[in-house]
Amino acid sequence: MSIFRNRTTTAALVAVAAGALTLTACGGGSDNAAQDNSKKKEDAKAQSKPVQIGDAKASTGPAPEVPGAKAGGTANVYQEADFSHLDPGQIYVSDGKLLSRLIFRGLTQYSEDDQGNLTVVGDLATDAGKASDGGKTWTYTLKSGLKDANGNPINSADIRHTVERLYASYITDGPTYLQQWLSGAGTTYRKAYAGPDKGKHLPDSVLETPDDKTIVFHFKDAQPDLPQMLTMPGYSVVPEETDTKEKYDNAPVAAGPYKIADFKPGKSMKLVKNDQWDPKSDSVRHQYVDGFNIEMNHDDEDQTKTLLADQGDAKNTMMFTGQVATTQLQKVVSDKAAMKRTIQGYAPYVWQLNFNLDRVKDKKLRDAITLALPATSVFKADGGAYGGEAANSLMSPTTPGYDEKYDPFNRAKKPNGDIAAAKKLIEEGGFKGKKLVYAYGNTPVRQQQAVLIADALEKIGLDIQKKEIDSATWYEQVGKVKNGYDLYMTGWGQDWPSASTVFPPVYDGTQIQDGSSNYSHINDPHVNSEIARIVKITDIAEATKAWDALNKYITEKVNPAAPIYYTKVFQIFGSNIGGIRYSSDSSYVDVTRIFLKK
Repeated sequence: MSIFRNRTTTAALVAVAAGALTLTACGGGSDNAAQDNSKKKEDAKAQSKPVQIGDAKASTGPAPEVPGAKAGGTANVYQEADFSHLDPGQIYVSDGKLLSRLIFRGLTQYSEDDQGNLTVVGDLATDAGKASDGGKTWTYTLKSGLKDANGNPINSADIRHTVERLYASYITDGPTYLQQWLSGAGTTYRKAYAGPDKGKHLPDSVLETPDDKTIVFHFKDAQPDLPQMLTMPGYSVVPEETDTKEKYDNAPVAAGPYKIADFKPGKSMKLVKNDQWDPKSDSVRHQYVDGFNIEMNHDDEDQTKTLLADQGDAKNTMMFTGQVATTQLQKVVSDKAAMKRTIQGYAPYVWQLNFNLDRVKDKKLRDAITLALPATSVFKADGGAYGGEAANSLMSPTTPGYDEKYDPFNRAKKPNGDIAAAKKLIEEGGFKGKKLVYAYGNTPVRQQQAVLIADALEKIGLDIQKKEIDSATWYEQVGKVKNGYDLYMTGWGQDWPSASTVFPPVYDGTQIQDGSSNYSHINDPHVNSEIARIVKITDIAEATKAWDALNKYITEKVNPAAPIYYTKVFQIFGSNIGGIRYSSDSSYVDVTRIFLKK
């Protein structure tokens, strides 16, 4: 999942390690960043706990009460920007995921405890799913009495429609795992089926709904990760009766505890209680507050200053995906009372500098650039000492299979770049004076990072031409095959705790097309064949080892992208916001348990 498109099993057969669990719980914020950083590997290991598969009992509501929770009142939410999409099928971003947890529901969802342990449970379904035929067939049964916000019953036809509409041409930005697993890898699935708008269904041999409550998925290969994959907001139900197709992005119909009462694009959104939501059917969500008032156009500095001051209505205000601003970091960490209102955690993302392999063709040049990158300075521009850590790998420490000792570019000893080693490669390759176009987004953080990166690369003799582009369309522009850029930074993290959600979408050459996540355009035959082989391995331990080996091959033999830093999350909340804790699932605050203390 790209960090802006936050794209976040065990199946019933096996358990996998979970990523992005809590570093410090609410009230446990450390004021010693150096100490936090030194504990990185230890904390990341602690995060790799088994994800459990819940049974029918674990999937039955209501959700366990949050200690001290009270009902009533309206929570305020500050957002820097508007939500890019409201149509579930189009949601692949972190703020959209948090909103989805309040207003949408899918077949499965994560249940989370205070230690960050995750369990996949049935959400609209009675359990996490039943596998048969060696994991090629999965059967789900819907709970009784489910309704959308309009009072319409939710049945298997709605789930079928939810899946089928993902094939429609107007669904362009959401996850594609399910479609590809059902109908072919890469873009093949779109050729296999054009969507339901012309009155045709996927064949029963692919998707079957034998009665109002039963949904059966038929895959060509075993898909042990299905329960976790279906927790993604992109697979939330879109009731057939109320689907307005392209216009659904403007006014989606809720199935969760809240619904949208008012929406002014780019300005504000008001959520109120969905009176059709039944807590007895939901084992993961609460409906403590009467609603949420979401205001856009509050950047991190504005959010931090307001919440740190904690005056008036700010006491009832929270962040969704905002973070403590770098400029306010010292004020927050030196205020013990304020630190009790913060949460921290490791996010599963790796920021990397992509090389456009169509233009930057010499590996020695790519290696030189990788060695020169000032990783420490770059991550400190994105949240200070609490913003991240220098990355030694294209895999995050929270991803199963991550090798903490693997350090091909000497990040441990030279986290801020090895200029001497980089210069040597530049001289050997005769690259001195070579012009390269470095594209970056027009936000303060990306602008600062662009200066740092350009300065470092100019020190080793390169001529860097900086190209600033609109951050609102960043991934659309760098996602074009003919984008005209040599270097550009993107962030990526697992969609669920498995490297199978890292390497296939980012490094599979068969997926190169406009809009794909293969930003470097790597198309290596060995990488492609290994991805095709490893995704079919059902033994999680074996697959994890294989992904680790492939990671090392990609880095050492190709080097399509230079790892720069791993991200952390550091958030602050108003003093009257109760129930705050870091979510292992979203990598931000757990919005399902928010209440006002008084």
